[in-house]
Amino acid sequence: MATQTVGGSNTSGVSAAAPATRGAKNASQNSTRTFNVICGVVLGIFAVIWLIPSLWAIKTSLTSNAVSALGTPAILKDTSPTLASYLTLLKGGDIWHWYLASFVTSAVTVVLTLLFGSMAGYALSRMRFRGRNIVFALMLAGIMIPGQVLVVPIFQGLGAVNLLNTYWAVILPQVPAVIAVFVFKQFFDGLPVEMEEAARLDGAGYWRIYRSVIMPLSRPVLAAMGILSFVNVWNSLLLPLFVVSNPDLMTIPVGLATVQGSFGQRYSDIQASSLLGALPLVILFLFFQKRIVEGVAGTGLKG
Repeated sequence: MATQTVGGSNTSGVSAAAPATRGAKNASQNSTRTFNVICGVVLGIFAVIWLIPSLWAIKTSLTSNAVSALGTPAILKDTSPTLASYLTLLKGGDIWHWYLASFVTSAVTVVLTLLFGSMAGYALSRMRFRGRNIVFALMLAGIMIPGQVLVVPIFQGLGAVNLLNTYWAVILPQVPAVIAVFVFKQFFDGLPVEMEEAARLDGAGYWRIYRSVIMPLSRPVLAAMGILSFVNVWNSLLLPLFVVSNPDLMTIPVGLATVQGSFGQRYSDIQASSLLGALPLVILFLFFQKRIVEGVAGTGLKG
């Protein structure tokens, strides 16, 4: 049966624009697919470039010191991997002291940084007091001060209170993290105030609201800042190098500096010690990378 037309238009109930709409949709999907492929290729290239130094370090650490001392061609041609460098370091015992010192200082610093950073961020985000904006501006200005400039005053202050050559000498100077305060404030600014108002109507004060309402909602940013702070303290070299001289209290970076200074041409041992020092951080990122992304995205720092 022929389809009737009125005024030259199709009255069969099928829009003539449907094929065009499907065509536009298919074109959009193809464009998105092409973009994803290009992004994947570019990211793959950068991943390979990033992995080359790591693979080189692994290859060197599995080569004997006698071969690695001969240079790059000898390392590439070597086909007999060995764990001698790792066994030497692990049996030596010093690296276990470094692991313990790094773990203690990093863990305690992270706990204190999250506690005081979240408290300061909550006060700057929710409390209204005279000079609040000035305080926040001065704290942000502190980011522009290089940490190297503060090493001598910190050393003198720690010496005045007899804290040199202790874990506290490494922990206390790293607790006041301005970036943590800033991130927490940004995150708290994005939280709805209605829940706090409801808790205030029930008689809750600032401390109870902070403990029972704000902190349970802050788990993503707590996880992200905790991991980033842990990595920052774990990799810190300059401060522990100045304030700690006891070999039993040396952290991983300081211990690696002594290894590189004493091993001379033992390149395999140096690379093995570097990989052992970075191994806990690699494991940490592999397990918590999703938390890091969620926490940073939740702060509003999306670029």
